[in-house]
Amino acid sequence: MSLREVVRRLMTERGVTAAVPDDEPEVRLAIYDSPLTTPRVVSLAGENFDAFVGELAAQTYNYAHERGGRIPFVVIREVVENLIHAYFRDAVVTILDDGDTIRISDQGPGIRDKPRALQPGFTTATREMRHYIRGVGSGLPVAREQLAFLGGTLAIEDNLDGGTVVTLSLAKPPTGPGAVAPGRLRRPELSARQKKVLLLIGELGSAGPTTIAKELDISHSTAYRELRALENLRLVQSKGSGKRTLTEDGIAFLGEIFAT
Repeated sequence: MSLREVVRRLMTERGVTAAVPDDEPEVRLAIYDSPLTTPRVVSLAGENFDAFVGELAAQTYNYAHERGGRIPFVVIREVVENLIHAYFRDAVVTILDDGDTIRISDQGPGIRDKPRALQPGFTTATREMRHYIRGVGSGLPVAREQLAFLGGTLAIEDNLDGGTVVTLSLAKPPTGPGAVAPGRLRRPELSARQKKVLLLIGELGSAGPTTIAKELDISHSTAYRELRALENLRLVQSKGSGKRTLTEDGIAFLGEIFAT
């Protein structure tokens, strides 16, 4: 099914009367090399939802990180995926501050209750949307928590004439004689199953052996063993009650393996 047809079905389900665009949805990337210059603009379009969202998240991550940005891929992916709620209408992704600020804007229906949108479990996802996204109200809360872990913020505002603006920001790393330059993460060798476990924790924010065993259809003991292996590699850490969350290295590692 084409992405345009997906948008048409979503709009019909919600009773939106606006005309569906003739072309496939398009998102523009505005990449600022300096606040004093006009941005470079790149347009992305696609015919398949998963492929389009994956490409948009990867391109955003790559352009930001080429400029020294440190916002993780999994955070970008969660917010970009949320554009489905706006039917990708006039969506723009702006990359600023050497990649450490990413602003995702749209001209969709907007978010009325912004504080609750950042709490787990609150969602406006419809039955049709759940064919393409989880739709359980976890995306923005997980993205905010992962940014907060790195000392960053996620802010939601109204766009100028309807729609939403989500801004992801990380503070600049310290500079000067006493500052230590961050080293590039040496990528450990993980099995395909360990990568799936890591991605699942990234998507859920935290998870324990029971959840991982159920989601990946593996035994509880296998899930526990994989978690211990990832913990020994310092990619996850214990949160209590058996749950693990990503460490800073784990967040960066996900960006390395899933944005390529």
